[in-house]
Amino acid sequence: MFHWDVVWHFLFQDPHLLFLKAAWTTLWISVVAQLIGVILGLFLALMQISRFPWLVWPARAYLWFFRGSPLLVQVLLLWVGLPQLVPGLLLPDYACILIAFSLNEGAYMSEIIRAAIGSVEAGQMEAAKALGMRYPLAMRRIIIPQAARVIVPPLGNEFNNMLKTTSIASVIGLLELTGTARVYGAQTFIIFELLIVATVYYLALTTIWEIIQRWIENRLNPDRARNVAIDQATEKSLAQRVVGFGAGSGQAH
Repeated sequence: MFHWDVVWHFLFQDPHLLFLKAAWTTLWISVVAQLIGVILGLFLALMQISRFPWLVWPARAYLWFFRGSPLLVQVLLLWVGLPQLVPGLLLPDYACILIAFSLNEGAYMSEIIRAAIGSVEAGQMEAAKALGMRYPLAMRRIIIPQAARVIVPPLGNEFNNMLKTTSIASVIGLLELTGTARVYGAQTFIIFELLIVATVYYLALTTIWEIIQRWIENRLNPDRARNVAIDQATEKSLAQRVVGFGAGSGQAH
């Protein structure tokens, strides 16, 4: 029998703050792994578009492995396989998750960043070189800032997915949201109720991030300033017509 009182209790009266702590674990792992993944993805993207084969092929091999194998398998390779390859080396659960998530995310962010850089007109780089800029400076000042507008929407989706993907960490016993629900639910046979609580927290985190993502996209929208200026001009014009109409009416009388 389903117990709604258990759900309400852990949502609003959790005395030990079990799920708040689990939500914080989920959040900081997602943020750190996503940040490292973006940095790694940027370097991999630059390696892929390089004219040097000794940079291109390692990057492609990296993507082939991390995009072609399941993230769960990559986590288990670190958690179970690494101590066998290097006896005595057993990473903490959070370190294992951070490394696996970051390496995996770097592969996907590499493709996103590469496509965003490719969307910038080739003339931009040619113009930068004509001004005397070297390739690294042109990429940093001209190409990447323009590509950022293309990167942000899929980056936001990747982070949204990362928040939910942290549930994989429960497989090795990390007490994030799903792991907390499984461990404490199994002890008292209320695992279904606690999974409902975990779902509510996941929805809260992803909803908050969706609001933040829309705000960021709006700030990076190149038409934002123009639209604001048009709106202000329209309001001013409307106000002038209203005032002028009122003044004209007064003179007519």
